[in-house]
Amino acid sequence: MIVAFNRLAAVRRNLEQMGEEHQVVLVDNGSDDGTSVLETEFPTMRYIRLPKNFGLTKAINIGVRAAEGTYILLLHDDVVIKSADVSRLADHLEEHQEAGAVAPLLMTPAGQPAPQVRKLPTSSDPDPLFQPAQGEGEIVVSCVSGAAIMLRSFFLRALRQIDERYGNYGSEIELCIQVRRANRKTVVLRSVSAVHEGLRSPMSRTALAGDRVAGIAVFLGKHSGLVPGVLYRLKCALSGLFTFRFKVIAGALAGAKIDGSS
Repeated sequence: MIVAFNRLAAVRRNLEQMGEEHQVVLVDNGSDDGTSVLETEFPTMRYIRLPKNFGLTKAINIGVRAAEGTYILLLHDDVVIKSADVSRLADHLEEHQEAGAVAPLLMTPAGQPAPQVRKLPTSSDPDPLFQPAQGEGEIVVSCVSGAAIMLRSFFLRALRQIDERYGNYGSEIELCIQVRRANRKTVVLRSVSAVHEGLRSPMSRTALAGDRVAGIAVFLGKHSGLVPGVLYRLKCALSGLFTFRFKVIAGALAGAKIDGSS
C-alpha cells in the first residue's frame, strides 16, 4: 500500500517494479502533479483519490481499510521494491510468529545503507536520529522507518486505526510501540532490500516542522505521561517563538498538523 503526494515519477518506478503479483493499493493524497494517470497505466491497481492532503496517518488508515491481503506492506512514495522482495517479507511473517513487523534493508540510490532505525522517542530523547541498520541476518530494532514496513492485516485492524491525532508524522513510532506492547519483534532483514530515494518532500518545511512537533507531543503524552507531553510542547513553543517559526508554535500548542484542514 502506497501513499502518494506529488511524486508521480517515483511512484511509477515502484509500480513498474512491483508488477501484478501482489494487490497494490495507491492512496493519492490530494496530488496535483498528474498522479491520477497511474490509475489508467496500472489497471490492476486499486486507486483511491483523496480530495486534499489529509496527512500520512489518515491516508494509511484509508488504505488499510481497502486492502484485502493477509499482510500489508506500507510504503512511502519514494521507495522502490521488487515484487519478489515483497514476497520474502510476507514469508518471514508467515514463518516467524514472534515477529510483529518486518522491513527490508533500505538502501540509497548509490547502493549504501540508508538511515532506517532508531530508538523510540522518550522524554529525554524525543526525536532520536535515524541510523543505518547494523548487524547480520534478522536485525531486531526498537523502531524502524515507516518508509517500508510490513505488518499482518489483522494486527492493523485490531488497532481499529492508527491514532489520527498524528498527521504526517507519528504513524511509524505508534506502530512500532504497539508491536512491542503486543510482545512481538520489529525486524529488518538484510537479505531483502528496497531503494529509498530520499526525495525532498513536496510539502513546506515549516508545515512539516510543526506537524513533527505535534506528532512527538502526542506520542509522549500518550506513552510517557501527561507531564512529559506538556513540557515538550512548552519547550518547542518557546523555541518557535524565539525563531519566529509560527507553524512550530501552532503544532506545539494547538496540535496543528497536516490533515487537510488548511
